Amino acid sequence: MRLTADLINHSLSYLNPLKERELDLRGHRIPAIENLGVAGPHDAIDLTDNDIQVLGNLPLSPRLRTLLLARNRIAAVQPTLPAAAPNLRNLVLATNNIAELADLDVLGRFAQLTHLVLVDNPVTKKENYRYWVLWRCPSVRFLDYQKVKDAERAKAKELFGEADAPTELASRIMGVKSKTFDAGAANGGAAAGGSGPASKLSRLKLTDKERKKLQEMIKKADSLEEIIRLEKALNEGRLPPGVMVDDDAMEE
Repeated sequence: MRLTADLINHSLSYLNPLKERELDLRGHRIPAIENLGVAGPHDAIDLTDNDIQVLGNLPLSPRLRTLLLARNRIAAVQPTLPAAAPNLRNLVLATNNIAELADLDVLGRFAQLTHLVLVDNPVTKKENYRYWVLWRCPSVRFLDYQKVKDAERAKAKELFGEADAPTELASRIMGVKSKTFDAGAANGGAAAGGSGPASKLSRLKLTDKERKKLQEMIKKADSLEEIIRLEKALNEGRLPPGVMVDDDAMEE
């Protein structure tokens, strides 16, 4: 079921026990986040028990403090998410599909994030998982329901160094990310009529070099303006400048 404006408007919105305005979108088998702008400001959004694959496509939500996304299929977090929810404090991603330590790096851009839950994700089985999260997300005080200890932060620093001077181990980990980017999913998914960015890009014939170049540009985008520029091009069904390396790559 798509997350339509009608579904949002007919969903329960209430004051939770913390006196926060919460939107209940649990258990609808939603494949992608979209249309949340019609919901208006909320302190918390519950998207537990859905089929979301990419965490992103939120409207600007400065009031949002809590996102509940347990038991979805999330494998990637959109780089623009921290800018959309700058005051997010609680993020529950239990029982999802996040696989690599470097896939978690974007969470470090949430300056206010204090409570993070990642239990039952493949990434939690990685060596030094907890230390990596604490090194990349220094604001986190409770990880997987356990309070962060000073000794753990010291060990993380010992293993990975400083943010501007990472150790060799940290550099190796940062170079391994899941190849999970999907233009349609990252921007709310293609609509039922096939008018999303994925369907537009499908009209283009990309060489392996061009596809790899596009993936590298997305991964290396280090500013909000650059990310917006790339997403705008994808939404319009065209490739960003610098991707095309073969004039024969486009076919009628």
